[in-house]
Amino acid sequence: MTTLAPPPRRPSSRPAPRPAARPAPRTFRQGDHVRRLRLWQLGLLILVTIVAGRVVDLQVIQGPTLAAAAEKSRMREVVIPATRGDITDANGVPLATTVAARNVTVDQTLVEDVEGTAAALASVLGGDASAYAPRLAGERRFVYIAKNVTPETWASVKALKLAGVFSEPTSTRVYPAGEVAANVVGHVRADGTGGSGLEHGLDDQLAGVAGSEIFESSARGTEIPTVEAAGTSAIPGKTVRLTIDRDIQWVAQDAIAKQVAYAKADSGTVVVMDPRTGKILALATVPTFDPNRPAEAVSADIGNRAVSDVFEPGSTSKVMTMAAVIEEKAAGPTTQLVIPPVLKRPAKTWHDHSPHGTLKLTLNGVLAKSSNIGTIMAAERIGGDTLYRYLKKFGIGEKTGLNFPGESKGYVPAPSQWSDTTFGTLAFGQGLSVNAVQAASVFATIANDGVRVTPSLVEGYTLPDGTYQAAPQASETRVVSTKTARTVRSMLESVVSADGTAPNAAIPGYRVAGKTGTANRIDDSCGCYRGYTASFIGIAPADNPSLVVAVFLQNPRNGHYGGVLAGPVFKRVTSFALQQERTPPTGSQRPRIPVEW
Repeated sequence: MTTLAPPPRRPSSRPAPRPAARPAPRTFRQGDHVRRLRLWQLGLLILVTIVAGRVVDLQVIQGPTLAAAAEKSRMREVVIPATRGDITDANGVPLATTVAARNVTVDQTLVEDVEGTAAALASVLGGDASAYAPRLAGERRFVYIAKNVTPETWASVKALKLAGVFSEPTSTRVYPAGEVAANVVGHVRADGTGGSGLEHGLDDQLAGVAGSEIFESSARGTEIPTVEAAGTSAIPGKTVRLTIDRDIQWVAQDAIAKQVAYAKADSGTVVVMDPRTGKILALATVPTFDPNRPAEAVSADIGNRAVSDVFEPGSTSKVMTMAAVIEEKAAGPTTQLVIPPVLKRPAKTWHDHSPHGTLKLTLNGVLAKSSNIGTIMAAERIGGDTLYRYLKKFGIGEKTGLNFPGESKGYVPAPSQWSDTTFGTLAFGQGLSVNAVQAASVFATIANDGVRVTPSLVEGYTLPDGTYQAAPQASETRVVSTKTARTVRSMLESVVSADGTAPNAAIPGYRVAGKTGTANRIDDSCGCYRGYTASFIGIAPADNPSLVVAVFLQNPRNGHYGGVLAGPVFKRVTSFALQQERTPPTGSQRPRIPVEW
């Protein structure tokens, strides 16, 4: 097989392609360098402009705000409580005072080592480190670690330089005399405000005005010691000087506490008053409490029973009936009365506290023997409206003027509210109610020649600048004439004699006038009479009175007669107070007014 050869190719008419031309090498030209430099300058200018703008923004526009925020983050402000004013007795002896203290606090966000900080705090503050650790961990900016530590203790904590641990100034209220006058002075709550007594009633005067302290802290949360602190100074409260004499108060509390225990009574109260000025020298009540530990007290023992508790006065109220009868000239001390065994009236038959036959007593004898029948017979000579008017003049049913927190004003019904038996019961001291200070004030009126002086507990105030400001002078009200008051005082001396019901209250060397009381006591649980109020209120010296001492025992179970239970307390307290006040015996003899005829 023959293979045919391909025909020969014709030469192409297209020209052959040229090789690619190589670019000619560029040569350096001066214009390129200038252009590049300008681009760099432009970029740098833009960058500088941005930076400068940011600087201007930070320094000029936002600068003050940011600076203030930075400073605020470093600055801390704490309130400086004002130093609470002292409460002193009449001689300037502190009954309540304030000592400086610190509260240890923590900013949890700044604590670097919880366990280490807890151990360090425990080494100074005491206790176990595990008790502190929970208060150190977390995100809270303010937590109390310890309260009311001494400045020396805080100085030891501060020396540890613990991150996040700070303090705030505070104070602690201290009662140097403990239970003495506790129910008068009162106590302060944990927040520093008055909780009871005069601490509460005079809180505005005692509290002062708080200040502030501003200091700078480091990034670690510790105070920078080289930076000067700023703030406002606190203004201390006023110091209150009371009329209370601490020593007389102590004797009164001790005497009534022992007698309450002996008599197995619910409570007891003693009031010691200067009848010429109305100043209360002692206001004792038991049971009481320790104001240094108010949380441990029984709530009923924190109040002041001398003004808050009211009771029917019983025979001590006969002083007002006798004063009204004599002032109205319806009878005199030697007026002769025939006292039957019982007094029959349409609404009721009246009895005396002890059975007796027919007695021939003078009006003085009626008071000395504390005859209910004789007192009703004397009161019938002036009538109910007149008796009521004198009861009101003596201050019954009105507040004493002490302005003491929780005071009860007592009660006496108006004639329009009387039943058929009200007149008789009011005449001898039942059917009306008084507090202990009101009852003492009645006898102070007789002691002060018939002028009632508003009782007072505050002598004056010492201002923060040291200026002393006396309390306003007590108001005075004429109740009966001088002659009537002196006559009644002389009759009351017969009570404290062998002829009367309170020979146990006599004080050798002094003339004493007084009156016993053994009143039926209202029991609030049943609204009925149950138990007694045993009392004695006396005046000394009777011929130149400087003291009125009132003693009350509520619901005694070991006896109930006022002369037996309250008389000895009066004797002890009055004997001491006369010595404390440097009151000498007058040396005169009591008048011998007939008791019987």
